[in-house]
Amino acid sequence: MKKLKRLIYVKLARRLSRSTTGAPVPTIISENSKIMGNIVSEGIVHVDGHIEGDITCEELVIGVKGSVHGEIKVANLQLFGLLKGKAEVNDLFVAKSAKLLGDASHNTIAIEPGAYIDGCCLRKTSVTEINQFSKDEKVVVAMPVKKIVVNDKSSRSKNN
Repeated sequence: MKKLKRLIYVKLARRLSRSTTGAPVPTIISENSKIMGNIVSEGIVHVDGHIEGDITCEELVIGVKGSVHGEIKVANLQLFGLLKGKAEVNDLFVAKSAKLLGDASHNTIAIEPGAYIDGCCLRKTSVTEINQFSKDEKVVVAMPVKKIVVNDKSSRSKNN
């Protein structure tokens, strides 16, 4: 009976993997796994274990207990754990439980309060935008200013 169930499962898995309409099956690196080497995938990679190497894929999710030490080139990165290295992404999400130790270049970024980032996050188009200004041009940046009111009793008593 076990062989029959296994055969049915294998045939079903093969049929689903050939289907282009179904959702892609992610590559999962479990919590107790450690990989030393590069990973190249055309789909989704979910890391809950430890990887020492470079990753190239469509979408990468580094779980809360996951860690990656290496260079990353992905379209979409969701960081909940540790990333130590350089990241080149289109869409970057850094959760409050995440640690990003290294530089990241991105098109869009979202950072939750409490996230730890030790490095430089650069928008991919920012270098060309900065170089468009000449050295003599001044760039004005509007910043909100909080009004501070000081209650000084000695100054009020002198005015009365």
